[in-house]
Amino acid sequence: MSTPIHRTSTRQSAAVLTSAQQRRKGSRTGSTSARSTEHALLAMQSRAGNRATTAAVQRARDTARDPARDTERDRAAENGGASAGAKKKNYRDRIAALLDRFKKNLEPIDTFIKGFQTPTNAAFTQQAAVSANEGLKHSTAASGTSAASGNLLTEAAGTVVSGMDAYKNMKDAKKHETGANHHTAKKKAKTKGADAVVGAANSGSYSAAIAKEVTKVQKAADAAVASEASGIASASIGAIKGMRSAFRVGGAAGKYRQIKKLGDPHVVQAGSLARLNESREQAGWAAAEAYVALDAYWAHDGPERLELVSEAIDAAWDAMGEARDAAETLQHAERDVEKLSTVQGYAKKKQLTKMGKETVSGGGESTKAAAGIVTAVAAGTVGLASNPVGWGLAGTGAGLVLGVTMYKALRAATKRYEEVHHPERWAPKGETPAEAASRKESLQHALKFWKKVSKGERQAMAREIYALAAGPDISGSGSTTAEMRESARSLLIALKSGPAKHKLEPEAWVETLNDPAKTGDWIQEIAEQLASG
Repeated sequence: MSTPIHRTSTRQSAAVLTSAQQRRKGSRTGSTSARSTEHALLAMQSRAGNRATTAAVQRARDTARDPARDTERDRAAENGGASAGAKKKNYRDRIAALLDRFKKNLEPIDTFIKGFQTPTNAAFTQQAAVSANEGLKHSTAASGTSAASGNLLTEAAGTVVSGMDAYKNMKDAKKHETGANHHTAKKKAKTKGADAVVGAANSGSYSAAIAKEVTKVQKAADAAVASEASGIASASIGAIKGMRSAFRVGGAAGKYRQIKKLGDPHVVQAGSLARLNESREQAGWAAAEAYVALDAYWAHDGPERLELVSEAIDAAWDAMGEARDAAETLQHAERDVEKLSTVQGYAKKKQLTKMGKETVSGGGESTKAAAGIVTAVAAGTVGLASNPVGWGLAGTGAGLVLGVTMYKALRAATKRYEEVHHPERWAPKGETPAEAASRKESLQHALKFWKKVSKGERQAMAREIYALAAGPDISGSGSTTAEMRESARSLLIALKSGPAKHKLEPEAWVETLNDPAKTGDWIQEIAEQLASG
C-alpha cells in the first residue's frame, strides 16, 4: 500500500522539478519573471506539500511497525484456537485503523492546501492570465498539480475508511436487530456510507483538477476543455456538500425544537416538587405529634406506663424515619430537576452549535460550487478561468470551510487537554479519577489530533441523562421519582433515541433502560445522539 503512495509523491516532485528547470532556463535567458516572488512562493508551497505528504506516509509506516502491534500479532499467532473469520475481521480492523491514522496524519496538510495553497494558486492564475505571463502560468499549474494530488490522496484514504466503517456498522446493525446498539450502528452505517459516496465523487473532482493542471503544464491544446470539466466537477461536488449540510442543519433544528417543547424542568416539575414538599411537611408534623405523645406517656403514672412509653418510642422513631425519608426524597428530586435542566440546556446548545457549523460550512461549499461554475463558464468563453470572480469566490468559500475546520480542531485540542490535565472534571461518579498529567504532557496529548476524546463533557452529560431515565435496578437511579424519570425519557425521544428508533415496543424499550448489562450501550447511544442532528 505504501508503494503507490511513493509513486504519487514522485510524480509531484517531478512536476515541481520541471517547474524549477523551467525557472533556471528563464534565468539563463535573462527573464525577470522567473525570479519573481510569485514563483518562489508557488515553488515553496509545492515543496512543502511534498515533504509533508512524505512525512505522513512515514508516520503511517511507523504505526504499522509499532512494537505494541507486533506484540499483539505474536499473541494472536500463539492462540491457535482463533477462527478464520475472527482472524479476517482482525486484519480488516487493523487495516481500517492504519488507513484512518494515515488519513488523520494527512488532514493538516489537506487543510493547508484547501485553505491557503489552492486560493493562492487561483489568484496567481488570474494574474498570469491578465499579464499573459507564461512562466507564472507554468508555475501555478505545477503548484496546482501538487495541491490537487495532496487533496486526492487524503480524500481517497478517507473514502476507503468510510466505506469500511459503513460495511462494519451495517453488519453490526444486522447483528443487533433492536435496541441502542442497533440504532447506533444503523445511524453510523448511513453516515459513513454517505461519506464514502461523497468522498468518491470528491476524488473524481480532484482527479479532474489534476488533469486540468497537467494540461496547463504541458501547454496542451485542450487545456480549456480540461479546465471547464474541472469547474463542472468542482461545482457539482460543492453543491452536493452544500445540500448535505442543509439536511444536517434541518436535522439539528428538528431536534432543537423537540427539546424546547419539553419545557423548563423547573416549571414542568413544579407540581411534583410541591407534592413532595407537602409530604415532607406532613411527615414532620406526624413526627412532632409522636414526640408530644411520648412526653405525655412519660408523665403517666399508671401500671401500663412502661408499655405505653415503649410503644410511643417506636412510633416516634418510625415517624422520624418517615420524615427523614421524605426530606431526602425532596432533596433528591430538587437535584434531579437541576440536572435535567442542565442536560436539556446542553443538548440545545449542541444542536445550535451544529446548526452554526453546518451553516457556515455549507455556505463555504456552496460558494466554492459557484466558483466552479464561474470557472467552467470562463474556461468556455474567455479561456482558463481568467475571470476574477472565480478565484474570489473560491477564496471566500475556502475561507469559510477553513474557519469551521480550525474551530473544530481547536475545540478538539482543548477537550483533549482537559481530559488528561483535569481528569476529575468529567470522571464518572464512584470512579477514582486518573492522575492529572503535567501541563507539558497535556499539551502533547492535545496535539494528538488523531485521538478522540473518551472522557469529556458530552460523555458526562450522556451519563447524567441515562441515570435520570434508567429504571430502579440501575445503580444511582433508584431514588428518581416517576415524574422525573418520565421527563428524562421524553428527552431521549426528542434526541431520536425513542422506542421507534430502536425498533422496540415502549415496554421493551423501558426494560432495556432498566437492564444493567445495557448501560454502556445506552451511554454510547446518548453521547452519539447529542453530537448528531
